[in-house]
Amino acid sequence: MENCIFCKIIAGEIPSATVYEDDDVKAILDVNPAARGHVIVLPKKHASDVFSIPDEDLSKAICVAKKIAIAVKEAYKCDGVNILQNNGEAAGQTVFHLHIHVIPRFEGDTISVKWKQGEMPADLDVIADEIKACMK
Repeated sequence: MENCIFCKIIAGEIPSATVYEDDDVKAILDVNPAARGHVIVLPKKHASDVFSIPDEDLSKAICVAKKIAIAVKEAYKCDGVNILQNNGEAAGQTVFHLHIHVIPRFEGDTISVKWKQGEMPADLDVIADEIKACMK
């Protein structure tokens, strides 16, 4: 994709601080990090989101995200790690090349990826059936 910033980074047209790279995945430091050590994991083949990426490419990317999470936890002795992946503008996606954020977390930090828990729906079985009906 010629206007995709992540494709340009992967192609070496835009510099990045790379923390991992193989034939299929590149992991770089986020230039606007939520925390020190915030890494973005990028499949090298362009896919806009989780709906369009082949399973094999997604599997490779999430395995790299796990490796990065382990390394980040060791490097920063953080209390936890978020592994986040957004799909669509309404979900917070701003760059439309699938990517996975790995963010070190510390007790009391001000990073917010929380939501207010709702009440348990009375019709859980109906909701489950609605979703299962659309599974392919």
